[in-house]
Amino acid sequence: MVATETFPIFDVLAIRRDFPILHQEVNQFLVAFLDSGASSQRPRQVIECLEDYYRRYHANVHRGVYKFSEEATFAYERARGKVARFVGATSPREIVFTRNATEAINLVAYAWGRANVKAGDRILLTIMEHHSNLVPWQMLAQQTGAHLDYLTIDGQGRLVLDDLDRLLTEQTRLVALTHQSNVLGTINPVSEIAQRAHAVGALMLVDGAQSVPHMPTQVRDLGIDFLAFSGHKMCGPTGIGALWARRDLLEAMPPFLGGGSMIKVVELEQSTYADIPARFEAGTPAIAEAIALGEAIDYLSNIGLDTIHHHEHMLLQYALEQLSQVPGLRIHGPTSAEERGAAISFSLEKVHPHDIAAFLDSQGVAVRAGHHCTQPLHRVLQVPATTRASFYLYNIPEEIDRLVAGLVKVKQLLG
Repeated sequence: MVATETFPIFDVLAIRRDFPILHQEVNQFLVAFLDSGASSQRPRQVIECLEDYYRRYHANVHRGVYKFSEEATFAYERARGKVARFVGATSPREIVFTRNATEAINLVAYAWGRANVKAGDRILLTIMEHHSNLVPWQMLAQQTGAHLDYLTIDGQGRLVLDDLDRLLTEQTRLVALTHQSNVLGTINPVSEIAQRAHAVGALMLVDGAQSVPHMPTQVRDLGIDFLAFSGHKMCGPTGIGALWARRDLLEAMPPFLGGGSMIKVVELEQSTYADIPARFEAGTPAIAEAIALGEAIDYLSNIGLDTIHHHEHMLLQYALEQLSQVPGLRIHGPTSAEERGAAISFSLEKVHPHDIAAFLDSQGVAVRAGHHCTQPLHRVLQVPATTRASFYLYNIPEEIDRLVAGLVKVKQLLG
């Protein structure tokens, strides 16, 4: 067993004290939460921020000239600025608040896609995409007559980039891929692919749901055109996410939803739309959630994304070593910690993933089981489902030890 002191990056025990839910017991065991890839936990600072908004200055934004409304508007737009700085946007106006990464991708597919994609055009995806970065493009292709192409993976769960020259053509309008696979943990070479996409005139959309919370993500360094991510995976509330897009692209895109807030002038026959980003934020937004997302960004920034990523990398290395010693266990994705993020999906011989997850829950260990919204990928892996353990800044090596001990027990009982 490796002691917590082996990881002198930051005081992880002090970090854990910020997360009230981590002090609960499940089945008389202190919870070991290993499902942050699905949704992270929230520190007390974010919880208190939500409560403070509702207790002290709840009001609609951009509407009133009274104190509460002005204070709410200031906090809401300040949060937009925090998001912009967090991902390296050139202006807060490049940030559109959405419900989550799924809505952000759908916004691009609907607003940019319908205006720019036509019959015969091609959209390049990868076989490892989450359904959120697959189904919207299927819908767009069905509506426009465009075609979908796919990058495959090798036996280590890495993209086969040798196919890029063949798949990237003058008909390719968009490349859309995940920065980090939510199943394989694979960290994809986004910058390289973006350069090659731009060389044929295609744009690049990145699903950053699994990367933005865990590693420094600067859109200008990546050289991309769109970035989607969710607040609930980065210590923020549910119901809030963001789309970053190049300003010239946003300004050329028509609205996604119609209604209040997204207009300048409304006549009976037609309307004039608001400037960006208001054009894409129809109706009353998720005010409290956006403000609390800003608080979550402050929390992560104060620790440092490099520090968080280093801590997770140490956990990942330890987990890969320990899991490799479990008889009959197969890890999906790269075997090297240098090529992947802190999410590990695995299969255990003769034991169904749901049985694994249920048994681990009886031991107070929370993991994910299923196809993780990646059914095409699981068909390639030739398994109907996998079990996934994912780590974040508040996890410690002892929780990995409990995971491994639970897997050894479930193998003995059910294998």
